[in-house]
Amino acid sequence: MTHRSTALPLACFAAVLVLYASLYPFEGWRWPPGVDGVGVLVLPWPQWRDRFDDWANGLGYMPLGALIYGAVVRGGGRAKQAFALALVLPALLSYGVELGQQFMPGRVPSAKDFSLNVAGALGGSLVAAALQSTGLVDRWQALRERWFAGDSAMALLLLLLWPVALLFPAPVPLGLGHVWGELRAGLQAAVADTPWEADAAAWLARDGRPGLPLSRLQEGLIVSLGLLAPCLLAYATTTAGLHRLWLLLGALALGLGVTTLSTALNFGPAHALAWWSPTMLPALTVGTLLALAALGLGRRLASALGFTALALLVTLVAQAPSDPYYAASLQGWEQGRFIRFHGIAQWVGWLWPFAAMAWLLSRMARRGDD
Repeated sequence: MTHRSTALPLACFAAVLVLYASLYPFEGWRWPPGVDGVGVLVLPWPQWRDRFDDWANGLGYMPLGALIYGAVVRGGGRAKQAFALALVLPALLSYGVELGQQFMPGRVPSAKDFSLNVAGALGGSLVAAALQSTGLVDRWQALRERWFAGDSAMALLLLLLWPVALLFPAPVPLGLGHVWGELRAGLQAAVADTPWEADAAAWLARDGRPGLPLSRLQEGLIVSLGLLAPCLLAYATTTAGLHRLWLLLGALALGLGVTTLSTALNFGPAHALAWWSPTMLPALTVGTLLALAALGLGRRLASALGFTALALLVTLVAQAPSDPYYAASLQGWEQGRFIRFHGIAQWVGWLWPFAAMAWLLSRMARRGDD
């Protein structure tokens, strides 16, 4: 089976990331004061300098340029076409974003940002071309053909997004899918000032959550399932064999590393390991042993077990009450420069288990898999 490139869905995700980071929080729209209809199309040059913004605008578009170049080349296009699209498409996106910022009071449109965005996209396409010329992309393709099934593009995208999901603070380490609080608030807001407000409040109050801390067993299960689920997702798109051991080790390393990074970003480097508790070692050991036991499973059985693991994970995470440390970490993300990455990491953390469950369900429904 022909392998679809993951560059195209990753490029789409990078574009969504740029849009979200550039136009968040998507409110307060108004016509820019003192600007006429034609003047709104002109981007001003800023009179001040912010090094963080300069680096963010340059580096932020590099992945987009590299992925567009890779998608065109892997799709059979020529290098000139890839360079042109990797430059023109990010430039159009950047210009549209800067125009959109004209209508947001909390954003400052800038011709300098536009120039840095285009330069970043160009740099990314040059990096992608260099990787292509050295043969690294072909080696990756050969490795992918040996390890993964032909329709693994979406699964690989989900696996690449898993570390992004872990960046957003979770109530329990590796515990993704904590959406109940937001759904509950959304439902309450939807029925506010309606005849059903009291009934909805009474129904939501009977959700079975006592507000007590999770037991050590519950926390351990969340951590174990949080490690096992991405491993089973990877197994569902790979043939049985010892090469799955590398995927398990990679998941373990990423889980520990990104959780440590997230904690360091929230509470400072001195508290980077504050997430480690007496429950972590036995929970990670159980999750690793279960993933080792599943090394020889067929893809369809791995899909079924992965779906079950994610369903249990989401159910257990929904029982986790909010605590002061979790609230403090959210506050840190929602203030200062974290606001640039808060929204997209939050959405990925919320939706990743459900997207993975949908993919695993489609894998189980397919015929011809082992």
